[in-house]
Amino acid sequence: MIKFYGYKRCSTSKKAEKWLTDHNVKYDFQDLVEDPPTKAELIKWMTDHQDLGLRYFFNTSGQHYRALKLKDKVQAMTVEEAAELMSKDGKLIKRPLVVSGNKLTCGFKEDIFEKTWL
Repeated sequence: MIKFYGYKRCSTSKKAEKWLTDHNVKYDFQDLVEDPPTKAELIKWMTDHQDLGLRYFFNTSGQHYRALKLKDKVQAMTVEEAAELMSKDGKLIKRPLVVSGNKLTCGFKEDIFEKTWL
C-alpha cells in the first residue's frame, strides 16, 4: 500500500492527491505536520535513496527551512541529523512524501508520478 505523507493546507499535496485519485491509485494519507514520519523511517528512506541527496527530502522553500538557515547546513549534515530534525518538524519535509516498498517521491511532478506510481 502506498503511504502518502501530505499536508491538507498544501496546494502541492492537494494536486498530488487529486492525481492519484484520478488515476485510481489507492493510498493511505498521513498528515505530515500532525504526525511526521519517525526518525527511523526517515533514516531508512534517506539511506535507501542516498543517490537523491539529503536536500531532495527538505522543503527548501518553506518558512521553517529558511528560519533555521538550513540552506548552508544541509551539505554538512548526516542522515541522522537530518532525520532528527524532520521527525520533529514535518514542515521541513518536502511534500508530499509518497512511499511504497523501495519506491519514494518527494514533491509532485506529474511525469515522475506517472513513472513511479502507475
